[in-house]
Amino acid sequence: MEALKNLNIQSTGNAELEEALQHKIDRKTKPIGSLGQMERIAAQVGLIQQTLSPKLCKPVMLTVASDHWITDEGVSPVSTNITWQQVLNFIGGGGGIGLFCDVYGFDLYVVDAGVNYDFPEHPKLIDKKVRKGTRNFLHEHAMTDEECNQAIQNGRDVVRSFAQKGSNVVAFGEMGIGNTSPATALLSVFSSTPVETCTGPGCGLSPDGVVNKAAVLKQAIAKHGIADKPEDNLARFGGLEIATIAGGMLEAAAQRMLIVVDGFITSSAFMAAYEICSTVKEYAVFAHSSKENGHKLMLGHMKAEAIMDLDLRLGEGTGAAVAYPIIQGSVEMLNRMTTFDETEVEDTTSVKYIEK
Repeated sequence: MEALKNLNIQSTGNAELEEALQHKIDRKTKPIGSLGQMERIAAQVGLIQQTLSPKLCKPVMLTVASDHWITDEGVSPVSTNITWQQVLNFIGGGGGIGLFCDVYGFDLYVVDAGVNYDFPEHPKLIDKKVRKGTRNFLHEHAMTDEECNQAIQNGRDVVRSFAQKGSNVVAFGEMGIGNTSPATALLSVFSSTPVETCTGPGCGLSPDGVVNKAAVLKQAIAKHGIADKPEDNLARFGGLEIATIAGGMLEAAAQRMLIVVDGFITSSAFMAAYEICSTVKEYAVFAHSSKENGHKLMLGHMKAEAIMDLDLRLGEGTGAAVAYPIIQGSVEMLNRMTTFDETEVEDTTSVKYIEK
């Protein structure tokens, strides 16, 4: 696929720096390991930036939107008109993502990857529309190879533009009625998990609706089969916003940016990116464990550690925004927390803690 040909993602691995980061963290005035995951996040960001003193600069939230004609099969109880209405809400600063980006300091942009609506120009709206919605993949591939390639390239281009403006933190959200269906299909395909196990209610399906949704997805996967290349599976079962996000995540890693992954839909995009190049995981933190049925399965498949578990399932990037202060605190701990060498606190780093 042309959009992936010049992709260059380098590992963050650096044994000498990793040892130095751990030593710096361990010298803080606290028992070794007592800040748990925050210590691991701090070390990860240091390795991403290849420094003992990392900085988080100009965090940007990219909420990517598209429609899905798999909704013709009754897999969502909500009208697709909600997609374009919410996009207008978000670019006006509304909705959960508009609020939380304002509260937690993200610069919010909405990327139109394939909404079935013609938007007026707006400074917070990035037009990367490939087509007006992915096809009904019960009957045909969601995207042609060319469309999927364009969506991946669009994601890469958008993220690169923000990296060039000095951003080194990018979070991803999504908006698209029906998009738990492609996310569920991708989970099943990439993890070899039965569709019935992966399928949840999305934005409010009844139990009978969940059964129907699983049946539709199972039939679609049987019809198209599972391809050898992850990008081909993305074209068969994905969404334009999912492909755009996957491309953006790959480019973020190539630009040595910190990636903040939100919930179920954005994690399906991350799964696709991970299948294309597993090194992308070294650049990612996973904001939360969603209440949506398959999200914990996704995290488990990738051996990923979520920061929070708040029963969130809104999407939009809200979980990533809410988790960001923990990431900030982790980096500030590394940079600013006092050490035993700076204080008169008795050094306890030699104490051995025994778990009972």
